[in-house]
Amino acid sequence: MLKKFCASLGLIGSFLVFMPNSTAAVSLTPDQQFSKAAARYIEQYLQTHPEAATQLGDHRFDRRSNDLSAQGVAQDARLFHATLKALSQIPLATLSPAYSIDYRILQADLENSLLSIEVIKDYQWDPLGYNPANGIYLLLARDFAPLPQRLDAVKARLDGVPGKLAAAKSNLKNPPQIFTETAIQQNDGAISLIKNELDFYLKDAPTMKPKLAASRSRAVAALEAYGKWLKKDLLPRSTRDPRLGAAHYAQKLRYALESDIAPAELLRLAEADLIVTQNTMYETALPLYKQLFIDQPVVPVDRKVLMRAVLQRLSDDAPNNSNVVKLAEEDLAEAAAFIRKKNLLTLPNDPVKIIVMPEFQRGVAMAYCDAPGALEKNGETFYAISPAPADWTPAQVESYFREDNRSMLKDLTVHEAMPGHYVQGAIANKASVPTLVRRIMYSGTFAEGWGTYAEQMMVEAGYGGAPVKMQQLKMRLRLIINAIIDQKIHAGSMTEKEAMGLMINEGFQEEREAAGKWRRALLTSTQLSTYYVGNTEVNNLRRDFEAKNGKGKLKEMHDTMMSFGTIAPKYIREMMGL
Repeated sequence: MLKKFCASLGLIGSFLVFMPNSTAAVSLTPDQQFSKAAARYIEQYLQTHPEAATQLGDHRFDRRSNDLSAQGVAQDARLFHATLKALSQIPLATLSPAYSIDYRILQADLENSLLSIEVIKDYQWDPLGYNPANGIYLLLARDFAPLPQRLDAVKARLDGVPGKLAAAKSNLKNPPQIFTETAIQQNDGAISLIKNELDFYLKDAPTMKPKLAASRSRAVAALEAYGKWLKKDLLPRSTRDPRLGAAHYAQKLRYALESDIAPAELLRLAEADLIVTQNTMYETALPLYKQLFIDQPVVPVDRKVLMRAVLQRLSDDAPNNSNVVKLAEEDLAEAAAFIRKKNLLTLPNDPVKIIVMPEFQRGVAMAYCDAPGALEKNGETFYAISPAPADWTPAQVESYFREDNRSMLKDLTVHEAMPGHYVQGAIANKASVPTLVRRIMYSGTFAEGWGTYAEQMMVEAGYGGAPVKMQQLKMRLRLIINAIIDQKIHAGSMTEKEAMGLMINEGFQEEREAAGKWRRALLTSTQLSTYYVGNTEVNNLRRDFEAKNGKGKLKEMHDTMMSFGTIAPKYIREMMGL
């Protein structure tokens, strides 16, 4: 998983074309007209979304908070409509190829934003978007300025917490129950961040502690009252169906994937690929079974019994809460050395740090990669891992770590960091781009497609041997099933029992992983499909590159593929002339 959006006044100015009079303005080329319209939009957006600006490295607005009120939402809609109108004055066919791509990226992003506001209206039923913790955490996570300066901005955002929560109470009508339950969990994490974790930073700037005291107290009181409201008021009326419905799902999926593939075709391909991948997994599992079960001369006839036995035996070697971060650090170094030895691609030198996932961000995924904003001074990437929740039973904790066992952790580290999201994000941040659009709007389809392709590519090169290949194939089954359940839940009527059965019986997932994925599927409609579609399209890029240029040029292909920024595979195809 990834996150982004960014700009700075200095760079925006470099993309603007200033003319002294209207006559000169008429002489702007189409590329210049688009650059000017895009820069104007980005500047307005960042001014009205200061937390997005912080996340992506523009720190002019660190003392402000996002306006989540109905008036703020209406202001967004006006900006999106106005920018689309400005774009309509620039014929797409008149733009050069690189600018044409940025134009289409911006246009789709604006249309998607309006779909969210005016059609799906998730600001009225998704309480997760109102959690104020991330805007505060962004000021603490990276050393982009002296700590007292960052804490001063924290104080300003703490003062904005009551307003955000008031907007939530005003806007939210009848969320799905699972959304409100997750919001309650994350609200507790926000309280912990402000009440307890903030002290970790204040000990290094003790003079700031009394300055923040009143603001902290007010923010915590507001969050505690909000938590009671979530439980006693919103939860009882959280009766909305979490399913988007077929029409809304199809609309949202088109923008999420930035692909023209129809939902029905996507489902057909995924279900066929499920069988192919299971066959490949059996071919890998059979010799492993004979090695791991040398004392059992009779090989199971049932293929799934054999594959599950091998996966269960590999799961015996599992990490725990106390050593999972340390083991991931070792895997990170090992993967980097392997890439250099095999000459698979050019690795960046930007720092990457493995951290324990902040509590307020838990409840959606086991791990994520948090890349720095494209203009962030501190370019450190965080690879965050979530420990098992403290309130789980011993059996649930065991299931959690058996799923992410030692071999799986190696594969997960490849996906999230080396050479997955961390490497791709670091290269994208340095890409030469025509406008800031390509810096601040990223394609989840390519990001997740590259992450899953990285797993496959490393295994093909021999990384981790058969045990890691088994986990990579299990992960491939997971990404295929992700796409199946995403569509069958939100555009169909798949039940929790049916989804759990598919994940456990056909994908060999542990119960905790499957239960977490059911929640995630309900909370993040269309996002789960980006993995399979992205993986398919990145593999198609490789197929067509090798058909045109011959095999044996992996490093050249990988470096070229990542050099254009985090844009949809269909645009990379254009840039590579495939």
